[in-house]
Amino acid sequence: MSTAQGARARARTAVTAAIKDEARRQLAAEGAAKLSLRAVARELGMVSSALYRYFPSRDDLLTALIIDAYDSLGAAAEAAHEKIPDADLMARWTTTCEAARAWALAHPHEYALIYGSPVPGYSAPVTTVAAASRVGLLLIGIVRDAHRGPGLAGLSVPAGLRPEAERMAADLAPDLPPGTVIAMTAAWAQLFGLVGFEVFGQFNRLVEDPEPFFRHAAARLAESVGLGGS
Repeated sequence: MSTAQGARARARTAVTAAIKDEARRQLAAEGAAKLSLRAVARELGMVSSALYRYFPSRDDLLTALIIDAYDSLGAAAEAAHEKIPDADLMARWTTTCEAARAWALAHPHEYALIYGSPVPGYSAPVTTVAAASRVGLLLIGIVRDAHRGPGLAGLSVPAGLRPEAERMAADLAPDLPPGTVIAMTAAWAQLFGLVGFEVFGQFNRLVEDPEPFFRHAAARLAESVGLGGS
């Protein structure tokens, strides 16, 4: 790459970052539904036609912000998880859950973007899936290690749920028992339900000491997927 090309690439990266930063500021102030490319351009002193060269539409900018948020959440969970010994499966699970909670509390507006109310008129493209899957894949990896090692507690599947459980297992984790995959899906939803309740104030005047409450709840989720027993 020539010196001129390198300078242009750096300039584009800097402008892209500035656009995202201003968009995040607007998300915090107005919410995702009111995000406007024209407003972002105005605050940055750009003409809107120039901003469209970076993000052709509001949806393109939203998608970039969503991927960044999921990646930031995933990176935080992965960094915390890496510090725990492989053999301590329960600690790996609870640490991953606690890292997700800590990230959400530190980034409430970004959390709201990815786990809050849907943005009217916006449908997330498949390009968001890889980033969105990072925490879930980390948790599946912990359960997979338990299945291959010390074992998982047996989880029964009602007859009426068996076809769906087998389909989900085939799609998500063919090497895990269908009952485990069903439990994992429920635990994933409950994890972010717990986090969302705290971030959005639903536990106000109910849970006065949220950290030990969450730690206990995360451990119960681990038990629900079969960790801690065989």
